[in-house]
Amino acid sequence: MKKLFLIISLCCSQLAGFAQTDADNALAFQYFQQGKYLEAATLFGQLFDKTKSDTYFDLYYTSLIKIGKFDEAEKLVKKLVRQFPQNQHYKMALARIYQERGQTDAANKMYLETINSLPKDEFKIREIANTFYSFQAYDLAVATFVQARKIFNDEKLFTYELLSIYRFKKDKNLLVQEYMNALGGMPELLPQAENVLSNILEDKSDYQILQGALLKKIQKEPQNEIYNKLLIWQYLQQKEYEIALRQLIAQDKRTKDDGAVLFNAANTFLANEAYTTAIKAFEYLISKGKEGPYFLPAKVELIDAKYQLVIAGQIDKAAITDLAAQYYALIEEYGKTPQTVFALKKWANLQAYYLNDPLKAEKALEEAVKIPGISGKDIGEIKLELGDIYILTQQPWEAFLIYEQVARQFEAQPVGNEAHYRSAKLSFYQGNFSYAKSQADVLKASTSQLIANDALNLSLLISDNLQSTLDSNALKMYADAEMLEFRKQPLKALAKLDSIAIAFPGNSLDDDVLIAKSKIYINSNDIDNAVKALKALVDQQAAGVWTDDAMFILADIYENKLKDEEQAKILYQRLINEHPGSMHTTEARKRFRKLRGDIIGT
Repeated sequence: MKKLFLIISLCCSQLAGFAQTDADNALAFQYFQQGKYLEAATLFGQLFDKTKSDTYFDLYYTSLIKIGKFDEAEKLVKKLVRQFPQNQHYKMALARIYQERGQTDAANKMYLETINSLPKDEFKIREIANTFYSFQAYDLAVATFVQARKIFNDEKLFTYELLSIYRFKKDKNLLVQEYMNALGGMPELLPQAENVLSNILEDKSDYQILQGALLKKIQKEPQNEIYNKLLIWQYLQQKEYEIALRQLIAQDKRTKDDGAVLFNAANTFLANEAYTTAIKAFEYLISKGKEGPYFLPAKVELIDAKYQLVIAGQIDKAAITDLAAQYYALIEEYGKTPQTVFALKKWANLQAYYLNDPLKAEKALEEAVKIPGISGKDIGEIKLELGDIYILTQQPWEAFLIYEQVARQFEAQPVGNEAHYRSAKLSFYQGNFSYAKSQADVLKASTSQLIANDALNLSLLISDNLQSTLDSNALKMYADAEMLEFRKQPLKALAKLDSIAIAFPGNSLDDDVLIAKSKIYINSNDIDNAVKALKALVDQQAAGVWTDDAMFILADIYENKLKDEEQAKILYQRLINEHPGSMHTTEARKRFRKLRGDIIGT
């Protein structure tokens, strides 16, 4: 019975001890996290004496360092070094104390001794490197891994660890070299390399580091396609699309690829408005023959790339006629089906707006809505295009009816909201400002931010310029100019806009006229005059409705057309600071950070 009582007493005593240890542990960590290092040192010292745990040791001696008790920390660590001479962790702790006291030479001597006497044990090597990393001695962590490679005679060892450190340090040269070292034997790293390098490399000189390293590797290992792939990627990042295309074609011929890589790159060219380069890419894919899997998609995309050139105003009328013929040949070859509706719509657009034959376009679209099997969404979109063409052919009532029909059929859907907006714009063109504003006011709550913003701008345009007879008359002339631009008559539209100030001096439409002129210039690829109009708006109308739009459009021109990143950054920053509520602010912030070289999404 006495024996049982003794056992129970011992168990209770141990449990009480464990409970006390847990309480001390929690309190010590709390003190450490709160920066109360004196209290933390007392508790961690007691915990280390009880457990001899390295975790408590690290926190104990770090707390001592934090409160400047270097002698006490040194005495503790030296004792442990004598007791455990093979334990590198304690030696490194002693070196750190020297470093913290400013005894740099003594610290470096011990660090180098540790690195030069590394054991042939991957786990222990990582432990030593992590210790260096923990007190921000990143170069020593790198030296540890580099020395370990020599010990194991393996240049691929510790690749991920070194990449992580170089990335954290933003050491572009060593990061590039490590990827060069790794990719040959680890091609699966390519997506990671592209993602990391796109965030670390900031300007042309950075990319030249990568390009130089890649060219050397390709010279040494011409058979390894992984380096060619990364070289092409860096040309794409630099927007050197013509060079990228030459490399892609050479790679395609070498590897006898099915064309997938080139087809994807061609669409990248297209998305970045490098239309002529995209056209060459699609033409190459077509030249590979009809049996190729990308023959038909490339043929379709080739025509679309030429269509984009038309829209951008970079192609003459003879070329437009030829393009329309190519669309029609596609329709004749494959018939009028749901799959060729896209070609029919673009053919009609060319006829209506570029070849001055809207009646031909009207007839084609009226037939298109009757194609068997066509989706409801396609029918809605075709009817919207048809409504626009009715405006061109002087049938505004027919246009209004078809817009309203689509609006009812697709109520609360994107196509329906677009129909409501086009109906409001038509009323605006006709001078029916009250109805146009009532429609625009309803659309301000649209789930589509673009339509909601357009509707808000239309509503404000009308309400701000109906305060007097002078402004109302000026607004009618402005509406006429917008109608002329809609009908693809830019010179007449510009003349009408310039006449407003002459006919109605002192009117309230100055900022609206400037933004309208800038859009016409951009659509006509007249970048110089677009910049002048936008600058005038930004400088003269600081509180105008269109000022934030003008800033964003102007910044985009500087960034993507004129390649003046400094001016783009200035304008994006102004937009962020001066117009925090603008719909463009989020995108402006993203672009500003990218131009500044911030690491985004990591």
